[in-house]
Amino acid sequence: MAAPLSPPRLLPSGDSAITVEFSRKIDDGANRRVLALDRTLAGEPIAGVSETIPTYRSLLVHYDPTKIDFATLGKKLVELAQRPVPALEKSRLWRIPVTYGGEYGVDLEDVAKMLGTTPEDIVARHVAGDYRVAMIGFTPGWSYLSGLQDFLHTSRRQNPRLLTPAGTVSIGGVQTGIQCIAGPSGWHLLGCTPVRTYQQHRDPIFLLEPGDRVKFYQIDAKTYAEQDRAAEHGEIIAELVAA
Repeated sequence: MAAPLSPPRLLPSGDSAITVEFSRKIDDGANRRVLALDRTLAGEPIAGVSETIPTYRSLLVHYDPTKIDFATLGKKLVELAQRPVPALEKSRLWRIPVTYGGEYGVDLEDVAKMLGTTPEDIVARHVAGDYRVAMIGFTPGWSYLSGLQDFLHTSRRQNPRLLTPAGTVSIGGVQTGIQCIAGPSGWHLLGCTPVRTYQQHRDPIFLLEPGDRVKFYQIDAKTYAEQDRAAEHGEIIAELVAA
């Protein structure tokens, strides 16, 4: 039998939530432990736990303190978190179209200059990546993706934008991501996708889930406009390659 894993840190989050922290930095191994604990709690519910929210490196566990106390819940969570992480299950793979550069990705040329290469090389490297959805957060549908190749790692913008377009595909630090709705961002905008990772009146409302894999492919502006109109009416533009 495999040895138990190192215990996570337990951090009180108000009077009715516990943060189970596996690492203090972005780490794929820690993220797999987060998702494994989240799946375990879904399959082996603890009385009093009302909701779990996975992030890159921690799991936020909401609970009812009238049904279970911090110490009792914390002990149970540590025990479950130290179980060996199961072998990776077959994950869903999505192909997501992106129009890069120009008005769709206003930072592409600047990123190329910063990294000493061409916009075409940046696009080629970005679409070559095999990404994994590490977490959903910040705004509805905002999908944080791990797996960005080292060459594309960049510091974030010194002056974040107060508003960036819906559908933006960007890079920041060691991550890339898909921003579903318009909002602020300090990341570098490479392109835009017509895919709605969140659409309130569609089934499913959220397209991507933590643990899913993502591959990007390039489309031209004409195709973007056509797919954007279809997506606006609820069509799922992303292609589900493997389920």
